[in-house]
Amino acid sequence: MYKTSDDLFEKSKKLMPGGVNSPVRAFQAVSRNPVFIDHAKGSKIYDVDGNEYIDYVCSWGPGILGHAKEQVVRAVQESCEKGLTFGAPTEKEYILAEMVQEMIPSIEMLRLVNSGTEAVMSAIRAARGFTGRDKVVKFRGCYHGHSDGLLVKAGSGALTQSVPDSLGVPEDYTRNTLIAEYNDIGSVEGLFEKEGKEIAAIIVEPVAANMGVVLPEAGFLQALRNIADQYQALLIFDEVITGFRLALGGAQEYFQIKPDLTTLGKIIGGGMPMAAYGGRKEIMETVAPLGGVYQAGTLSGNPIATTAGIETLKILREQPELYEQLEKNTNKLADAIRNAFGDKVCVNQIGSLMSVFFTEKKVIDYATAVSSDTRQYAAYFNSMLEKGIYLAPSQFEAMFVSAAHTKEDLQKTAKIITSACSGERKTSISFCD
Repeated sequence: MYKTSDDLFEKSKKLMPGGVNSPVRAFQAVSRNPVFIDHAKGSKIYDVDGNEYIDYVCSWGPGILGHAKEQVVRAVQESCEKGLTFGAPTEKEYILAEMVQEMIPSIEMLRLVNSGTEAVMSAIRAARGFTGRDKVVKFRGCYHGHSDGLLVKAGSGALTQSVPDSLGVPEDYTRNTLIAEYNDIGSVEGLFEKEGKEIAAIIVEPVAANMGVVLPEAGFLQALRNIADQYQALLIFDEVITGFRLALGGAQEYFQIKPDLTTLGKIIGGGMPMAAYGGRKEIMETVAPLGGVYQAGTLSGNPIATTAGIETLKILREQPELYEQLEKNTNKLADAIRNAFGDKVCVNQIGSLMSVFFTEKKVIDYATAVSSDTRQYAAYFNSMLEKGIYLAPSQFEAMFVSAAHTKEDLQKTAKIITSACSGERKTSISFCD
């Protein structure tokens, strides 16, 4: 029997909260039912209704090479033939760890886990165990997964749903979480002046990508490094999104700032569920079985996910020119949007990450991000979707460009963007092959 997205959504709502397994997928923020995806290849995804879309969600970041990359799929298929999971060490865990350490030298030792949420939760625990302190500084609008202690003033789906604090989280779980303002170093200094001796760590998305893409202002990340050093606290970079996307060495290579701990996700698994946390050896040696900071996981570092990660990182390592090409193409796409909409929007872009904010303000933090007109974004999203362009179904998520996006894909997208604002401005953009 032929199934439509609407049919599947109605059935799913009977079995899953909101019919989905992650809130933003419900498309509530754009006032429509979600599309159900059947398959994907390269830069394109295809729904069960038979529609083709140029995909700029890329599974929320992992798809830097595009969908179903042959080399990755072939290696995963071969690995599946040997077994899906063992709950025991494999050589691939070591191979992937060695590759990560070579690309991100600040990670002297690491632990593989299954999700970004788990990586951040574990890194925070290690920071507290190492320092003997309880408090953690996070930034309003930055999202670090849905662990209880960090689900306060969060971004991503929590921001989209207008519930930045979650029911079911006891107040005691969040009393050690201190909130600062992104790009406002004075707010961080104020917290440390009052409670610096009790603060274990600062955790930050070096490029905030969960309230839309918000770039760090000049000197902000270095100032965080300086404050952490001054008070003997740790600096944690949440690079679940920026890791291997801004550069092989992530945002810390891009900005030349060295954190004490790093969390990774998305690209490290090549599309499979996997993440990692790691950093200075003396910190990671507090993790069991070497130390008293407990963390475990039956499926951590499973051979299928490590295979996908290894093959993805191999391609990125062998083709470093991809990063320059991705940044150039994303920058040109950003220019096409600016030319089309003028001062009606703020476009933030870095590397292959981008967001279009429907506000005339410069978006530099949480307050300016939420000044955006979400109804205008919903109209923009729906117009683009109907013309075959698949964007994030939320004003407060990132747009991702992949190596699979062709010159034709990008030129078609630019043309559709121009038509989306009634052709008020015309633009001629030349994209890289």
